[in-house]
Amino acid sequence: MAEDQNTEWKESWRDEYLKWVCGFANARGGRIYIGKSDDGTIVGISDSKSLMEDIPNKIQTTLGIIADVNLLTENGKEYIEIIVSPSSYPVNYHGEYYRRSGSTLQQLRGSSLTEFIREKTGLLWDAVPVDNIGVNDLDRNSIDIFRREAIRNRRMDKEDLNISNEELMDHLDLLVDGKLKRAAVMLFYKKPGRIITGCYVKIGKFGKGADLQYQDLLEGSLFNIADRVIDLIFTKYLKAAITYEHDIRVETFPFPRDGVREAVYNALGHNNYAGSVPIQIRIEDNAMYISNRCILPPNWTAETLMEPHKSVPFNPSIANVFYRAGYIEAWGRGIQKICDSCRELGTSAPEYIVFGNDITVKFTALQASKVSDDTLNDTLNETLNRQDDGLDVGLDVGLAEKTLKIISENPKVTMAEIANECNVTKRTVERTIKALREQGKVVREGGKRYGHWNVI
Repeated sequence: MAEDQNTEWKESWRDEYLKWVCGFANARGGRIYIGKSDDGTIVGISDSKSLMEDIPNKIQTTLGIIADVNLLTENGKEYIEIIVSPSSYPVNYHGEYYRRSGSTLQQLRGSSLTEFIREKTGLLWDAVPVDNIGVNDLDRNSIDIFRREAIRNRRMDKEDLNISNEELMDHLDLLVDGKLKRAAVMLFYKKPGRIITGCYVKIGKFGKGADLQYQDLLEGSLFNIADRVIDLIFTKYLKAAITYEHDIRVETFPFPRDGVREAVYNALGHNNYAGSVPIQIRIEDNAMYISNRCILPPNWTAETLMEPHKSVPFNPSIANVFYRAGYIEAWGRGIQKICDSCRELGTSAPEYIVFGNDITVKFTALQASKVSDDTLNDTLNETLNRQDDGLDVGLDVGLAEKTLKIISENPKVTMAEIANECNVTKRTVERTIKALREQGKVVREGGKRYGHWNVI
C-alpha cells in the first residue's frame, strides 16, 4: 500500500503531526501510520505504551476530535495506526486550518479558508454573529444615510422606516439570536476595521507607471464610504471638459458617473472582506481601474460576467441592504447598466479582468473630454500671465495662479486652507477668488458646506 490522499507514513511521532490529523479531519478522513518509513517499510517504534496514551489525548485536547488509535504488530515490530474520520465542522490546529489534498498538506488562508468554512458550516461570511458590538454601538449617521437613500430610491416606504434602530436591524435580517451579524457591523459600525482588517477604500491618482501623485483612504462603515466615494472621485480626481450649448455650461467627465458608481458599489457589496485587502481605485489619464477581492460562483469567468446572468451575491446580507438603499441591483443587471452608461458617454465598454481571487473593472477614458494637468497648467499660465486677460491691476498674478492650481487639485478646498497653503491671510484669498469669479475663471457650485469649486 502506497501513500495517497488517505494515507500518510511517519517513522516516529512528533506533535506537529497533529496538523496531518487536522488535515485529514477537514478532508475525507484518512489513516496515519507511525513506525513506517517513506517507502512503507515497517521500522517500528520503541515507546508504544506512552504513545498510545499521549496521541489520543493530544488529538482530543488540541483538535477537539476523537480518533481511533491502534497498536499493530508485524514481523515482531510494533507500529501505530491513527484512523481519522471526516469532521462535519471545521477543525483547527492552534487557530490554523489545514486540509489534505492529494498526498500533500495545505494550510487554508484567505478566500480558500472562507470557502472551506462556508462548505463545512453552510454559514456565509457576512452572516456570522459578532460579540461585544450591539445596536447602540452602531453609527447613527450611517443608519440615517440608509434611511435617506432607501426613501429617495423608493426601495422602502417612509412608514416602514419610522421604527427604532433595533427594529430596523431585525427588519433587515441583520440580527441572529439577539446578536448583530457581521454584515450589520460592516454596514453601520463606525470602525469595522476592529473586526476585519482591510475594510476601507484606497484611491490613487497616477501619472506614468508607478508615479503616484496623490491618494486618499476612505474608512468607516460601508454606508459612510459609499456616501462619500463618488463625489470624491469626481471632484478631486477628475476634471471635466467644459463646453457651452446655447449659453448653457456643460461638463463632460472622461468616465461615466453612473457606471463608475455602479462598479464601486458592486465592489463594496460583493468584496471578499475575509481576504483583508482594501478595495483599490487607480485613476490615470486614460483609464480607471476598480479592483476588489472576489470568489466567483463555480464556472463563472470574466466572459460570463459580460453576458446576461442571475444575481449570486457573495455577501447576501450586505447585498440585501445595499439593494434596499438603491445602491445595487437584485437581478444581475448591474454590469448591463455599466455598459449602457459607457455607451451613452461615447466611450468603449468596460473590461472585466479576473486574476486569481481579484476582479478588476477597467474604464477607458473618453478622449474628447480629457483634461490633463499639463493642459490645465498651460491654460493657467497663458491666461494669468497676460496683461490683457482682464484681471484687476492690483491682483497678485502668482497668487491667483497658485489658487487656481490648488482648487483644480481639490475642488472642495476651503479659503482658510488656501490661505494656509499660500501663507497669506484669508482676506487676501477672498479678494483673489472674488476677482477670479468676476472674470469667469472659477465658479462655485453648491453651498458653503457641501459645495465645490470648478476651474474654467
